[in-house]
Amino acid sequence: MLEYIQRDLSEFDIVHFHIDYLHFPLSRRHQVPTVTTLHGRLDLADLVPLFREFSEMPVISISNAQRRPLSWINWQGTVYHGLPRDLHRYRETPEGYLAFIGRISPEKRVDRAIEIARRSGIPLKIAAKIDRVDQDYFKQEIEPLLKHPLIEFIGEIGEKEKTLFLGNARALLFPIDWPEPFGLAMIEALSCGTPVIACRRGSVPEVIEDGVTGFVVDDVDAAVRAVRQLDQISRRRCREEFERRFTSTRMMADYTKVYEQLVSRPELTERSVA
Repeated sequence: MLEYIQRDLSEFDIVHFHIDYLHFPLSRRHQVPTVTTLHGRLDLADLVPLFREFSEMPVISISNAQRRPLSWINWQGTVYHGLPRDLHRYRETPEGYLAFIGRISPEKRVDRAIEIARRSGIPLKIAAKIDRVDQDYFKQEIEPLLKHPLIEFIGEIGEKEKTLFLGNARALLFPIDWPEPFGLAMIEALSCGTPVIACRRGSVPEVIEDGVTGFVVDDVDAAVRAVRQLDQISRRRCREEFERRFTSTRMMADYTKVYEQLVSRPELTERSVA
């Protein structure tokens, strides 16, 4: 893929990468502007010497929280993820269950979601995939918890099933235990009008407005209290906030601004003339 891009670079005004740092050695050797959206966690020790070496590379974050471990690198902006406005349908009246969607892994903390549901006395539906690396964790830590009558494990679902799964839920539980760079499931829920109860880690306070589109909590006790307060959240307001902040149209406009500022940099214009 990188070889094809290198071969055809003259056809482009700017190249937008989503493959982390793999292209850096190539990109510093040509004059076409590039920018890279970083999608993962950045609190990894090996990234420090890498970004010191390639300090000129323009990068974009998907949340402000994502930047913190590497606040000094060449950030061009933060662009929140967006979804097509009509990908999911708004649902005014949910059914009586809580939802969890994502991977079964230690950092996603489905065990917390199960505890929240059990203590709240409300059914929990879990739509999640199990990667090979997490098979032992699932067998040893999670599978025994699924025997409770309030807990239903659905397994992995596709995009077509997400609208009904999220739209019919009273809330999405997002009890993460890691510095989440963004958390696409949160805006998928909001697009259906479903509020989110999420732990205060990573991007969560940027995506969820506490008391407006859900609740940002610090522990399981607070999450249980939040479940009892869900009637205070307007599902219509959740959808409106999705339309205001998290559509693909807004994302496109934000990226276009970054492209324009990069291609208009004086040093690039001078190099292209030379």
